Amino acid sequence: MAIRIFHRDHPTLRLPFISKDARFVVWPGIGAWNANMNYVVLEPGEANVPHIHTLSEDTIFILEGEGTIYDLTHDVHLPFHAGCAVHVPAGVKHAVAADRGVRLVSVGGPSPADVPLLKRAGALPPDAESPPS
Repeated sequence: MAIRIFHRDHPTLRLPFISKDARFVVWPGIGAWNANMNYVVLEPGEANVPHIHTLSEDTIFILEGEGTIYDLTHDVHLPFHAGCAVHVPAGVKHAVAADRGVRLVSVGGPSPADVPLLKRAGALPPDAESPPS
């Protein structure tokens, strides 16, 4: 496979349970099984649906704004702002909220790609399997 270029304004998938503007730029749908890059905009007051990545770690880099990461497994919430990186270990139920009165823009995502979650969301067929590493 050759090097490819993707642009956030031309995503191949959008997932509304993440946000009204969640763009999957690099993900298994384009053949990237071990890397994932999402571009997500949360408007003030918006939050994503609480979810768990059972086999993946989630890393989110905050480009703009501020908000809160909710660790629902451990009943902890942590504020963050532009320039911060948020790391969520595999198996932790979490949600990101733009609850500080400003728009939140981030990039990142689970690694490796969360194939079980993408299957449940209908973004991958039920028989999709990552290639052997």
